[in-house]
Amino acid sequence: MMLPPNTAVGCLWRWIRGSRHSLFPLTIILFAFLFSACQSDRQDDTPFPSLNGEITITQSPEATATPTTQIQIQTTTPDPALPQETPTSLITVGAATEPATPIPPPSIPDPDSYTWEQLVGGLDLPIGLTNAGDGSDRLFVLEQAGLILIHQDGNLLPDPFLDIRDRASCCGERGLLGLAFHPDYSDNGFFYVNYTDLNGDTVIARFSVSDDPYRALPESEERLLQIPQPYGNHNGGVVEFGPDGYLYIGTGDGGSAGDPHGYGQALNTLLGKVLRLDVDGGDPYEIPPDNPFVVDGHALPEIWVYGLRNPWRFSFDRLTGDLYIADVGQNAWEEINYLPAGSPGGANFGWNYFEGNHPYRGEPPSGLGLVFPVVEYDHDQGCSVTGGVVYRGQSLPAWQGIYLFGDFCSGYIWGLIQTIDGDWQKELLFETGALITSFGEDENGEVYLVDYGGVIYRLVER
Repeated sequence: MMLPPNTAVGCLWRWIRGSRHSLFPLTIILFAFLFSACQSDRQDDTPFPSLNGEITITQSPEATATPTTQIQIQTTTPDPALPQETPTSLITVGAATEPATPIPPPSIPDPDSYTWEQLVGGLDLPIGLTNAGDGSDRLFVLEQAGLILIHQDGNLLPDPFLDIRDRASCCGERGLLGLAFHPDYSDNGFFYVNYTDLNGDTVIARFSVSDDPYRALPESEERLLQIPQPYGNHNGGVVEFGPDGYLYIGTGDGGSAGDPHGYGQALNTLLGKVLRLDVDGGDPYEIPPDNPFVVDGHALPEIWVYGLRNPWRFSFDRLTGDLYIADVGQNAWEEINYLPAGSPGGANFGWNYFEGNHPYRGEPPSGLGLVFPVVEYDHDQGCSVTGGVVYRGQSLPAWQGIYLFGDFCSGYIWGLIQTIDGDWQKELLFETGALITSFGEDENGEVYLVDYGGVIYRLVER
């Protein structure tokens, strides 16, 4: 299962769950024509239409507790073609800052007292939202075809901030997929995007703003990375600055289904990873000296963590520096991975040995350390996880410290907290009906939901 799945597939998934008729033959036919995101042998995706963006919200309380899971796998059949050692150096996330230690929230608030209020509609395949951190209170909205739009003072501005439709391929799982502003954007005017070019390959590029703060310079593009993509799906897409000032990049495993080339576990490819770059040094970047594979001649030094299938949105808690990674499952399990601030680099999240906490293919080499998800859900509840953010705003104090994430197909939104005992509690909060492609934050930490049907919503109190 890939991300984002076909819109028709998401709607079909909801229809099938709600039906009590015998739908198996029809389902097979429709999935064959729509290249279903839940089908295990699909190699590419097709464009999908926007919807009307209307959202209906109901609340569905559901709570589960999941222990923290990090284990050593011991087997007797190592595969010499795959990595058999874990890095020995200790690398820290957010090492440049002292992580905060807030008191965990005692519980998740009653969702009946809150709703998702429409901020703006009429967008064309919106896929992301962020802020520049420059004090302007502007929101920057990504449209998949290659536009970055600005929302300010209640209005969507008519002219784009950046237009790269002439060099970005779209759509399916391709297009303009990620945006991150440099921590010193106010001074240097740099921002970074993740998009697929006209050949379908991943490009990580830096752009500059013009003398007009509402216009970027398309001709200022400087490419940091160009990563060949063997298939049209599983392109990842996240770019995010960590609390240490380094740029983190999420890449998928290259696509098709089941990771046929084993890229998730291979350390000689940038696919199936989160990468970590120092964009303030070198031309166009330097490798941070504490990246886990700097001294390993058999691994690429850009790699920070690996064993991922298709990380669709990861984020750092802006208060603690903790890292949450949502990884889209194959055809059975969706997962949320977690690394607390100060975790070592080189973590292996297990794909394609495991899908979630469940064996998928092959047997890990003896002694290979794996980090398992803190929470997962099956395809009775959705089919494509969308990672979110930890709420750190001021308007909704009851939500402090709660990680919000959702599912593209079902429109469900969950809250996730770690209790004082170290267990993880997940609760289903909203059944939105939205095609959730992303969550985002404004400069004040308020949380927004991006609906692929063309609408942006904000979490507010009723």
